[in-house]
Formats: sequence, structure tokens, C-alpha cells
Amino acid sequence: MKNINLTIFLLCLLCATGCKIETPIIESGTAGELTWKLHKKGTLTISGTGKMSDYDLSIALPWNRDLITSVVINAGVTSVGSYAFNYCTGLTSVTIPNSVTDIGRNAFLACSGLTSVIIPNSVSSIGDGAFNLCFILTSIIIPNSVTSIGNYAFFGCYGLTSVTIPNSVTSIEVCTFFGCTGLTSVTIPNSVTSIEYRAFYGCTGLTSVTIGNSVTSIGNYAFGYCSGLTSVIIPNSVTSIGDGAFSRCTGLTSVTIPNSVTVIGNSVFWQCLSLTEIINESATPQEIEASVFAQTDISACTLRVPAASLDDYRAAPVWQDFGNIVAI
Repeated sequence: MKNINLTIFLLCLLCATGCKIETPIIESGTAGELTWKLHKKGTLTISGTGKMSDYDLSIALPWNRDLITSVVINAGVTSVGSYAFNYCTGLTSVTIPNSVTDIGRNAFLACSGLTSVIIPNSVSSIGDGAFNLCFILTSIIIPNSVTSIGNYAFFGCYGLTSVTIPNSVTSIEVCTFFGCTGLTSVTIPNSVTSIEYRAFYGCTGLTSVTIGNSVTSIGNYAFGYCSGLTSVIIPNSVTSIGDGAFSRCTGLTSVTIPNSVTVIGNSVFWQCLSLTEIINESATPQEIEASVFAQTDISACTLRVPAASLDDYRAAPVWQDFGNIVAI
């Protein structure tokens, strides 16, 4: 009985003095310049000063990915290594300190339990595939310090409902938001000059896109299969629209093409089944292939063009096939 009372007394004393009872550590070690500890409840803490080691799918991680539920990276660590937490499917939360400047390639690949991430304003680079296949990631804040978001960075994050692209980013890279079916609206800031191949392909929930007035090129299939998109205004800065850029946008009803556009690729509006109006502000009809409007009934569409160019459009290949050609 005395031993029990003594134990209770010591526990009460610990609570009263604010002492913490540490969760038991089940694994620990070093990784390059850093040290790490994996606690019994699944928290992995990484400490030290300097860069985290990079890995790939052929290199075993130093920690047991199957036991990790949360990651705490302590101040002093300057990077999140490539593939550092790949396939940590039980991971639900991550703490990234202000000392980190870049998130490596495929750092959180297929972390299918991760729901939200706060990226500190010290980070300047998000690597290729950094959050690739994080299926239920719903929220991410990208700070203005980020100047580069890599290819496939949010590929397949179909739970993502909103994203803010900062004014510091100059390009939306290849397949960056491919298959983000939960996205409903996107604003592309004026800092961006190019939207690359399949950047938003398959974003079927996307209903609104605002394209900044510094974009000069829209890449091949950039908005392909965005079936919820109903209208698009392409800014005057754009000079080229790539192959299939809006193909299979089956909900698209209206498109405005500015007079700056000189190149319209093949199959740009393929299978845009709801298209009823195109406003083409170019004084000279662009030379286009019949595939631009393949499986789109342009005989039922209205084409609006500059008044002085009506006769030119009525005589131009493909453009002449529109059912109604009228002045803007």
C-alpha cells in the first residue's frame, strides 16, 4: 500500500511541477547530418542543422514508414529530402519549420492519409511530385516565397478543393494539378508566363479559371477533360494555344480568343459538345486544321469576329463552317 501511495504522490508531483512524461522512443538513429526519433505513438521527430538526406525508391528509408502517423521537423533543418516520406500511408500531419527552404522531389509521394499541409514562408521551391498521389489532401497554402512548383507536384490530389498560386510563380509546370477533380476554381496570377502540358488535365470539378495577363502560351492539353468548365477568357498576352488545350471540355459553352493569338494547335476544342459561341478578336483568321473542332458541332455555333473581317472568316478554311458568323 505504501508503494502505491508513493507512486501516486510522485505522479501528482510531476503534474504539479509541469514535467512531461515522454512518449517512449521505439526507434532512433542518424540520417546524414541529422538525428531522428520515432516515438511509440507514431510521431517522427527530425532534429539537427542542415539538409535532410535525399532518397529514392531503391533506397530504404532509415525510419519505419509503416509506423509513422505524424512528422515534426525541428528548427535548423533546411530541407525536406527527396522521397523522405514516400508511401507513409498512415501519415496525417506534418510540421515544417521556417528554416526549411525547399521540399524535395516526391518528398510526400503517396502519403494517402495526409489531409493538410502548411508550407512556411521560408520555402522557395516545391520539387517535382512533392505531394503526388496525396489523395485526400484538401488544403494547402503556398506562400509568396515559393518561386518554383515542380512537375506533378499535386498530381492526383483529387481531394484538393482550393489552391492559391502565389504571385512569385512564373510557370505552371507539367501535370502540376493533373487529376485534381475537387478543384472548383483557379486564379493564375499575373506572374505566370506559361501553363505547361496537362497542367490541369482532368480537373473535372473546375468551373472557373482566371488566366493572368502575362501568360503567353497555353500548353498541350493544359485544360483537357475539364468537363465542368463553362467559359474561358484567354488574355491578350497569349500568342499560342497548344494541341488539345481544351479538348473534352464538354461543359464549355463560350470561349474568347484575343487578337494576340496566332497559333491554335490541333484538337484544341475536340469534343466540346456544349460549345455555342466563340469570340475571335483576331483581324486575320488563324490558319487551323479541321481537327481543332473535331466532334464539336460548329454548324450550331456562333462565331463573333471583327466587323471588318467578316468576309475573311466566311472564306477561311474551317472558320467558314460555323453556322453563324457575325460581327463582335
